[in-house]
Amino acid sequence: SSKYVLQTAGFDARFPQTNQSKHCFQNYTDYFKCITAKGEDFAPCKQFKRAYHSLCPSYWIEKWDTQREEGTFPASLEP
Repeated sequence: SSKYVLQTAGFDARFPQTNQSKHCFQNYTDYFKCITAKGEDFAPCKQFKRAYHSLCPSYWIEKWDTQREEGTFPASLEP
């Protein structure tokens, strides 16, 4: 038995029948807003992280992480 449970992101009413790239980006920004407001150990924030890892191509995540580190990320991550 594995300690990892593989799941895809659940339904998000904000994005019915739309391209999931918006869903991906929104979960990425929501995660960083959440951990800024509540801290990395706040369990509800982890749902956003699981969702964006499920929805986003890894090279987008790497690009956005680099942009955040360089201060050039195109969206506000303030809560």
